[in-house]
Amino acid sequence: MAMAKSVAISEQQSEPERRALYDALSAHDVRFDGHMYIGVTSTGIYCRPVCPVRVPRFENCTFHVHAASAEKAGFRPCLVCRPELAPGDAKVDAVSRLARLALRRIEDGALNELNVDQLADEFDVTARHLRRAMDAEFGITPIEFAQTQRLLHAKQLLTETDLSVTDVAFSAGFSSLRRFNALFKARYALAPRALRRKSADVNQLPEPARDAQTLSFRIDYRPPMNWSTLLAFLAQRAIPGVEAVVDDAYVRTVAVHERQGWIAVAPYRRHKRARQIHALTLTVSDSLQPVCVSLISHAKHMFDTRAPVAEIERQLALDSLLTDSIARHSGMRLPGAFDGFELLLRAILGQQVSVKGATTLAGRMAARFGQPLATPWSTLSYTSPTPERLAGATVASIAKIGLPQKRAETIRHAARACVTGQLTLLPGADPDVVCAQLVALPGIGEWTASYVAMRALAWPDAFPLGDLGIKKALGLTRAADIVARSEAWRPWRAYAAIYLWLSLGGG
Repeated sequence: MAMAKSVAISEQQSEPERRALYDALSAHDVRFDGHMYIGVTSTGIYCRPVCPVRVPRFENCTFHVHAASAEKAGFRPCLVCRPELAPGDAKVDAVSRLARLALRRIEDGALNELNVDQLADEFDVTARHLRRAMDAEFGITPIEFAQTQRLLHAKQLLTETDLSVTDVAFSAGFSSLRRFNALFKARYALAPRALRRKSADVNQLPEPARDAQTLSFRIDYRPPMNWSTLLAFLAQRAIPGVEAVVDDAYVRTVAVHERQGWIAVAPYRRHKRARQIHALTLTVSDSLQPVCVSLISHAKHMFDTRAPVAEIERQLALDSLLTDSIARHSGMRLPGAFDGFELLLRAILGQQVSVKGATTLAGRMAARFGQPLATPWSTLSYTSPTPERLAGATVASIAKIGLPQKRAETIRHAARACVTGQLTLLPGADPDVVCAQLVALPGIGEWTASYVAMRALAWPDAFPLGDLGIKKALGLTRAADIVARSEAWRPWRAYAAIYLWLSLGGG
């Protein structure tokens, strides 16, 4: 069936709209996964459209934009299709850009560390305005959405790990075990331990293997995903000593909130008798257990699991310039960044040098300013340099890796901006604000700011106008001509840039 209004739905639907959404449910249409949730009035359960159980009767279905909306309406999450694994919504053509950006920040745990007033400050609005924007767009408040996200994260930890209920509660972002138990039982009509037992009974096939030294998590996405092309893109830019591609997996060192360890991301290996599952497996060293929910969000961003790729490719393929590249690399994602400052640092090091040259410099930077770390891979031996470390370094010591003094000064200015909070390099941050802050720093221009918006902020409409590869692929040099040529690609110009780079044989 045709994608109804690019799978954008509201909480109030007309009868024809409900029929169209029910048709998508009946077809188990993967394009709607993460874009809508189905509440079943006869059971009190809400599901994903890809749920393998028998499709409920039309008159028993209600349709919701987000899991939080379904839970606000009194439905509990399905134990079979597991709504906590839904890919999420990455659209940008919504009525309220503010609401969508804030939703992304909250989905990634912003309100575990900030209050609503502080989050509103990031967007230069009042908390009241932020609440009104989210209520108008989604029918939920920031706190309601944050509570649902914490509960769904907890549900995933209960299902996929052997962590104690206490560890689950605090890892999911709850500050009180008593509050967690009460809210969980009130919302899901089960105590956490009871849900763990029931989930084990319902999910008869094993989840990813786990052992005493690691935790593993499933991360679902909407197909297609071109894992080999995405992995090649990341391998070409992997920072020596910090990240690498080993066999069919991306591996790297990690330092989050004073916790150090490593992660590995690879395609999900399903049981031979299991139904088709479009997912990745994130494996985390046990030392990172307290921040595992944050790492799941990092992985979703880095591998762009929320993207409606089929929709993006359908729009971009209308341009004959992109058709061949899309056909060869169908399912390519917008490669994200595990850490925003790391990506900014890499972009600065890449100014006026080749990708290979920037990789060499990044490796030297890690060896000099990163922290040594033992991992299962001999190629991984350092954590990435933190902004705190570089903010406190001298320009001369930074320049010793082989940089001009001016570029070393740029790195220190950027590090200090991150340390002071002047820069928020996180997915969901306002790209216009961040780009303006970046170009205000000495030594950072439009290309670097746009590249950071693409990969660190996950802004799908970012477009590096001055990129030499894009100019070559388009056969254009004037910025005005390039802007005019790219208008047809909105709101997915970042993906168009990736396909243009790939059309040149690399990226």
